[in-house]
Amino acid sequence: MLQKCHRARMAASGLMTSPLLVFLWAVLLSAGSASSSSAIGNWMNLGVQGYEVWRNPQLYMVGAQPLCTQIPGLSPGQAKLCQLYQDHMSSVGRGARAGIAECQWQFRYRRWNCSTVEDSTVFGPVLQIGSREAAFAHSIAAAGVVHSISRACREGQLSSCGCSRARRPKSLNKEWIWGGCGDNIEYGYKFTQGFVDVREREKNYKRGSREQGRSLMNLHNNEAGRRSVIKKARVTCKCHGVSGSCSLVTCWQQLASFREIGDFMKDKYDGATEVRVNKRGRLQVKNAQYNLPTANDLVYLDESPDYCLHNKTIGSFGTYGRPCNRTSAGMDGCNLMCCGRGYNTHKTTIKERCKCKFHWCCHVECKTCIKTIDIHTCK
Repeated sequence: MLQKCHRARMAASGLMTSPLLVFLWAVLLSAGSASSSSAIGNWMNLGVQGYEVWRNPQLYMVGAQPLCTQIPGLSPGQAKLCQLYQDHMSSVGRGARAGIAECQWQFRYRRWNCSTVEDSTVFGPVLQIGSREAAFAHSIAAAGVVHSISRACREGQLSSCGCSRARRPKSLNKEWIWGGCGDNIEYGYKFTQGFVDVREREKNYKRGSREQGRSLMNLHNNEAGRRSVIKKARVTCKCHGVSGSCSLVTCWQQLASFREIGDFMKDKYDGATEVRVNKRGRLQVKNAQYNLPTANDLVYLDESPDYCLHNKTIGSFGTYGRPCNRTSAGMDGCNLMCCGRGYNTHKTTIKERCKCKFHWCCHVECKTCIKTIDIHTCK
């Protein structure tokens, strides 16, 4: 049901008929026929271990072995697209890194703080659970790649795209010029859709199975992340003229800051909808009392663990030793962060600049103050 709505929206917007997507889907089908087994690891590894490969490719050239095969975590279809679009991969890596960093920022005061591990799974076993956290991680990583590819197009870093060709907004002042070099969000969206989603689409799971449900969940959340970049984009204008007369105004399409996109997706995480897969192989809302999620919303299959204790099986690091806020009633507060176990308090001395004065002209003079503060950590 959710997928049918997605296809209708995509067809109406013309995104499914682009030459780039047609080509990417062709690669997808050929890769899927060659292998339907799931690859070990996670494509987001391009932003961690794989990022160094693309920064220093000469260090990883081993005989005639393709560079893309040396990055663990890519599915067969992704490895093929990697080989065809090698100049895109550093941007994909930057986007994945941005997504991971934003995840860690948004969850810095949560029991699960988006910690990474030293292998190609990036987040460890925790993403094997179809939870809200997995939903957010997939969506923010997809958004990061759209953001990075779109900007790389504008900056002339990629051979197959350039400045945005977005249509002039109808609401734009008729006297203003549309045509500055904007971020190419259209291309970024389409390439990311092909590269990220191929991992799920090349698999062949039994209809209505648990595995198919998880694959559909990932596809839905990937799409939500991509759409967040489009939704938060804005039109930016600049005045031209002698002495700021603004006799000429040029406007273009511009990406929002990735922090703004992260804040938007965090709200979607808080309002995520629990779903299940039915016998027809469709996702549907688990509780009929809730509204059907849109393509912009996050969905999940499983309730989240509490992440209170260290558990290798689920990939939980626990909250022992985590700093907490003794006076907060929120998730960063010692009561919730420490799961009722209590907390330890110790004093620490810090040095900071203080009593700063501005001297004309032009420097600031500060003193160094020593302050003792209390640090609270979970037992």
